[in-house]
Amino acid sequence: MNSHDNPSLRVMSLHALAYCQRLFYLEEVEEIRVADDRVYAGRELHSSLEADEEGEQTQLEMADPALGLVGKVDAIRRRDGSLLPYEHKRGRCQKEGKTATAWPSDRLQVIAYAALIQSVMGQPVAEGRIRYHADNTTVRVPFDDAARQDLADAIATARRLRESTERPPVTENERLCVHCSLAPVCLPEEVRQAEHPEREPLRLFPPDRDGTSLHVIKPGAHVGRSGESLVVHSPDDTPDVKRPVRELEALLLHGPAQISTQALNLCSEHDVAVHWLTTSGRHIASLTSTAGQVQRRLRQYRALADEATCLRLAKVLASAKIESQHRYLLRTSRGDEHARETMLPHLVPLRSALASIKDAPDRDSLRGFEGSAAVGYFQGLAQLIGPTVPEPLHYSTRSRRPPLDRFNAVLSFGYGLLHTAVMRAILAAGLEPSLGFFHTPRSAAYPLVLDLMELFRVPLWDMVLMGSLNRNQWDPDPDFVATKGKVWLSDAGRRKAIGLFEARLDETWKHPVVGYSLSYSRTLELEARLLEKEWSGEPGLFARLRLR
Repeated sequence: MNSHDNPSLRVMSLHALAYCQRLFYLEEVEEIRVADDRVYAGRELHSSLEADEEGEQTQLEMADPALGLVGKVDAIRRRDGSLLPYEHKRGRCQKEGKTATAWPSDRLQVIAYAALIQSVMGQPVAEGRIRYHADNTTVRVPFDDAARQDLADAIATARRLRESTERPPVTENERLCVHCSLAPVCLPEEVRQAEHPEREPLRLFPPDRDGTSLHVIKPGAHVGRSGESLVVHSPDDTPDVKRPVRELEALLLHGPAQISTQALNLCSEHDVAVHWLTTSGRHIASLTSTAGQVQRRLRQYRALADEATCLRLAKVLASAKIESQHRYLLRTSRGDEHARETMLPHLVPLRSALASIKDAPDRDSLRGFEGSAAVGYFQGLAQLIGPTVPEPLHYSTRSRRPPLDRFNAVLSFGYGLLHTAVMRAILAAGLEPSLGFFHTPRSAAYPLVLDLMELFRVPLWDMVLMGSLNRNQWDPDPDFVATKGKVWLSDAGRRKAIGLFEARLDETWKHPVVGYSLSYSRTLELEARLLEKEWSGEPGLFARLRLR
C-alpha cells in the first residue's frame, strides 16, 4: 500500500489516541478540531520557548514514511552523546505514590518522537523527557523494547480506526471528558444519560454561542476586509461598520449586498459562515468549511436510505412539533374559560393528529396528519391576536410565496431567519442538508433543514411574533411595503424582525431532557448533533424537547 492510500500519522494524533480513541477518531478521521483556552495556552507556552545556549533545537519538524509518522518535536537535546526528544507540558505530571510519572498520552507522544529522531537522524536515542511546567518537574521516559512495542500497537490501532466509518464508543473514564475540547461535539454526558435516564448529566456543552451574527440588509452595501475585521460600506453617507471577525459566528447578506473575495477568505479562515438571503428572508446559499465530513455523511446516507429509519424519525419529529403547537395554544387560554371554549375547536385536529401518528403506515400519511394539524394551529393562532393590534396585521389565511398580507410577510421572514440558523447548526454538525427524512426534496429548500425547523418554529418565531404583535411593536405602514400582489417588510421592518429573532437566539431556557440551561442558538446546534447520533450508534435523545 502506498503513502497515498495510507498517509502518515501525526504524532499529536497518537497523543489523542492514548487519551481517548473517540477523540482520535473525531480529530483525525472526521477532522473536527476545536481550539479551546487550554489549547491556546499551550501554544503560548511553546511560542515562548527559544533555543538555549546548550544548542537545543526547538520546534523541529520530522517525517519518516517507513515509520508512517510525521510531527514537530518541541526540542531535541544531546545528553551523554545521545540525542533525546524534549516535550513541554503546561500541566502537572502524574503521581504514582510519591513518584512523578508521565501521563500515558504524553508518554506515547515522546516515544513516537524518539522513534522519529532515531530513524531520521540515524543516531541512537535512549530516552525522552517531558517537562511539566505546573509543578516544575521533568519525567524521563525510556525508549526501550516495551516502548517500541507500545508505539507499534498504537500505530496499528490508529490505522484500523482510520479505515472505519464507525465512531468508537464514549470512553468509560468520565474524568477524561471534563478536560476534552471536543466534548461539545462528542456529547459524552448526553450519551450516558440516554443509556441511564436517571443519571444527572455533567454540563460539558457550552451555554452560549461563540459569537454574534452580522446582518447586512441595506441595498448596495459592500462587505470588505480590513486586517482581521469585516467592514460594511454603505452606498450612502452612513458611516462604515467595522467588526472584528473573532466576534462573529455568521455573516448574513440580505438582498443585493456584496462581499469581496478578501472578506470571504477571512470568514473562511475563522469559520464564520456566510449566508445569502433574499430581501424577503428566503435562504439562497451558504458558504462554510466542509472538511472532514465524509464519514459523517456516509453514515447519514446509509441511515436515511432506510425507510424504517426515516419513518421512525419522522414520527418522533411530527409528534414533537404538533405537541408543542398544542401546548402553546392551550397555555395561552389557561385560566380563561371563554378563551378555552373558543380555542377548543382548533385544538381538536391537533389532538386527532397526535393520536394517529403512532400507527401511521408511511411518511405520506404523517404529512397528511401534520398538514391537518397545521390548519387547526394557524386558526388557533389567529385567536391569540389581541384587540389592540391594528386590523392590517391580523391573520386570515396562510400565504407563502408570495405573502399576501402583513402577518404572512413577517411570519415568512422570521421563518427565513430560522431556516438560516438551522442551516448553520446542521453544517456545524457535519450533516448534509439536502438529505432529510420527513420533507420531500425541492429545488428551493433543503429537506433536512425543513425537518429540524419543525422543532423550533413555535418557540423561536411563532411565540416571538405573537408577543411582539400584542405589544404593538409593529406599524402597518413604515414596517411594510404592500402592493396588490405581494407584501414584504421594509428596511425598518426587517431590522425589527432581525432584532427580535437575534434576541430570542440569545435567550436561555432549561432543556427538558438533558436538564441544563443553554441559549436557543446553542439548542439548535445541540439538536442537530443529537440527530446525528440517531444513526451513529447512540440514539434516543433527538426531538424530545417540548414546550412546558
